[in-house]
Amino acid sequence: MASNSAKTAQDILAADFQALVRDTEKLLADTANLAGEQADELREQVRSRLLQARDSLQQTQDAVRERSQEARDSVELYVLEKPWHAVGIAAGVGLLIGLLANRR
Repeated sequence: MASNSAKTAQDILAADFQALVRDTEKLLADTANLAGEQADELREQVRSRLLQARDSLQQTQDAVRERSQEARDSVELYVLEKPWHAVGIAAGVGLLIGLLANRR
């Protein structure tokens, strides 16, 4: 479930930044020919999209921080409840990494 929400958040963030890039490119292309009120309106649209993207990035950062805190708390609880299992898992992972590193 957490990975699905993370993927959705990443998709939303990517879409926001793609829209921001498109709007910025449009601003650069159009401001050469526009003057006065039209240029100001276009710049305001880009500024609005930039603020939306910034907010989206902050929300994604907060969600990732919250999920990582929950994962850390779960791992701590598991290690406290079953320390020998945790040592065994760590040894197994270390052995696997060592075997993979030796193959190269």
